[in-house]
Amino acid sequence: MSDNLATNTLIDINQVCRSFPKASGSDVMVLEKVDLKIREREIVGLLGRSGSGKSTLLRIIAGLIVPSSGTAACQGQPIDGPPSGISMVFQSFALFPWLTVLQNVELGLEAKGINRAERRSRSLAAIDLIGLDGFENAYPKELSGGMRQRVGFARALVVHPDLMLMDEPFSALDVLTAETLRTDMIDLWIEGRLPIKSVLIVTHNIEEAVLMCDRILVFTSNPGRVGSEIKVDLPHPRNRLDPTFRQLVDSIYARMTQRAEPRAPSLEGIQGTGVGMVLDHVSTNILSGLIEALAAEPYHGKADLPILAQTLQLEADELFHIGEALQLLRFAQLSEGDLMLTDTGKRFANLGTDARKKLFADALISYVPLIGLINRVLDERPSHTAPATRFHTELEDYMSEDYADETLKTVISWARYAELFAYDEHSETFSRENPT
Repeated sequence: MSDNLATNTLIDINQVCRSFPKASGSDVMVLEKVDLKIREREIVGLLGRSGSGKSTLLRIIAGLIVPSSGTAACQGQPIDGPPSGISMVFQSFALFPWLTVLQNVELGLEAKGINRAERRSRSLAAIDLIGLDGFENAYPKELSGGMRQRVGFARALVVHPDLMLMDEPFSALDVLTAETLRTDMIDLWIEGRLPIKSVLIVTHNIEEAVLMCDRILVFTSNPGRVGSEIKVDLPHPRNRLDPTFRQLVDSIYARMTQRAEPRAPSLEGIQGTGVGMVLDHVSTNILSGLIEALAAEPYHGKADLPILAQTLQLEADELFHIGEALQLLRFAQLSEGDLMLTDTGKRFANLGTDARKKLFADALISYVPLIGLINRVLDERPSHTAPATRFHTELEDYMSEDYADETLKTVISWARYAELFAYDEHSETFSRENPT
């Protein structure tokens, strides 16, 4: 690397790993041997599934957590605590409700010891820049979600950081508001009006990544690794309908649904095997609705994921979760950017309510090992009951507590629909009156 290029490197992540302890005492690896360089004048996107470690990497760069191994540097200096040249925009706005817009924006400057007159001048300029002129004295509760996120951007920009980190900054907003704010930020970037050198954005929205970024790092899951790097050479402003734009979006969908083993029944997004399989909660109404949509016109059993996401107004991550659940249960196959109904899925679409429940129950028993374990325990016990803690504890041998909660929630919901067993929320107990 030339000296000039080296001096333009803002962030240098080298072979970074990060693990977290599980309740069982062992560790779960979230990031493994991640390399990343961020240079001046670029927007870099971290794109991947939920749980792929994107936000963890962002927090390492922000100095909020430390790597388990590997090195992280900001402008040549090891990251040990929050670096002075980095600011962050959060998904949840993270505003102080008792402070006005102006006071919220001034906070970062106050922490840096900037005098009152300069704080006010710079904060008002940032508020004006992001389109909130006139709302300086308003409180967060008086603002819409989009306006509150604009305050978050102003607060991050007012300190004139070298690098602005963005953790899914548009995901808490409705579609139209997110699109407006996203477009405004890109316009300001193109015009050179943002007082920053580079941007690193975490997202699971594929179109958002292609629309905004110069480079996209696609993360694989379990543990999180950089699976591929994609350069986006399209000029700004970018047109979503441009054939090259659509082709790039399609290729990323294909990468993110590509299976490591062609014969494997599940995707990399579904963690673990056996009882240790992590399940994301997707309601049976949504599963049934997507099967019906795929079986009908214009899809006739097979749909292109980008088109399906756009038609159903679903983000890629949501669609992946639904598709993976259908694939796990053998109702559909998700591969190379397409979702295709299996013969079983087509049969499900044409059945009545009771027959659907029976087919769904058969699929759960056959392909969800935790369902089989709960069934066996209920059969073996004279009372035909079992506390949820019995299964939660076992799940924590394989996964984090949060994943165990999500997996049990999923199994409870699916089993209720299939009428396999009951669950009492108050006593947190599984039961079945008529054991199979």
